[in-house]
Amino acid sequence: MIRPVLRRGFLALVSIILLAPTPSLFAWGDDGHEIIGVIAQTRLTPAVKRKVDTLLAADKDNLTAADFVSRTTWADKYRDSDRHTTRIRYEATRNWHFVDIEIADGDIASACHKHPKLPAGTAASTGPSNACVIDKINQFISELRDASIAKPEKILALKFLLHLIGDLHQPLHAADNKDRGGNDVPVLFSDFTTPANLHSYWDNHLVQRIGNDPRTEGASLHKQIIKAKADEWSKGTPTAWARESFRQAKNVAYNFTGLQQFVDDKGAKGVRLNAAYDNCALSVVREQLSKAGVRLAAVLNSSLK
Repeated sequence: MIRPVLRRGFLALVSIILLAPTPSLFAWGDDGHEIIGVIAQTRLTPAVKRKVDTLLAADKDNLTAADFVSRTTWADKYRDSDRHTTRIRYEATRNWHFVDIEIADGDIASACHKHPKLPAGTAASTGPSNACVIDKINQFISELRDASIAKPEKILALKFLLHLIGDLHQPLHAADNKDRGGNDVPVLFSDFTTPANLHSYWDNHLVQRIGNDPRTEGASLHKQIIKAKADEWSKGTPTAWARESFRQAKNVAYNFTGLQQFVDDKGAKGVRLNAAYDNCALSVVREQLSKAGVRLAAVLNSSLK
């Protein structure tokens, strides 16, 4: 469901200004995930689209609207639905949205807690809470491919994949510099005089620069994807995609060479991002959103064929 432009702008401003309390609070924000959903849905084969639509039509959950694009935001809504009450869903799934690969060593195994196995007979939706986004994507792909998996679990697998593949492509959801994925790095940019943090800058500000209507912007990005690029991006594994996002974080998101530094009112060292950084980061975000859409479609086309 498309929100009014003024309300969207207000919420974006609030989310940029406030320092996010956890690395997984936002991942592209709703707008970014919806852009990814538009790209992916357009690239589904007719047969797979029918299967996906059938699964989603059977889902009575009301945390989001029931359509494909809206369901890309469901995993965040599910995680946060009891965040301020029982925290059961929150604690069970919050770590599934990212993989904190340390910039200093690039060790994915450590970032994924040595890849804990899903216990035999355990549904991926109830699997260990300390699993990283790479492992959860692989587990949910396996469930989507398995004809013996019951429909309710298959629906959950689908809804988590709609979101988590997008999360994996946000560079600061695949990297950490002992700063909670950039949440502890104050940044100033544009005309803002109150610092935001690096993570929310990548989640929200850059996506907002693409446009105010994610469905329109998703369609526009889709049209710019040439076949050769789509074929190239469709290859690989979630681990390879995580490494790619990690490189973007190391080479672009955390590259503050030549930028002015400051200290905020809490004593934290911050960075003033200039137009050159902003434009380079925007280019990365456009490509990462496009890659995520192509790869989400590729995963669904392969898993549900």
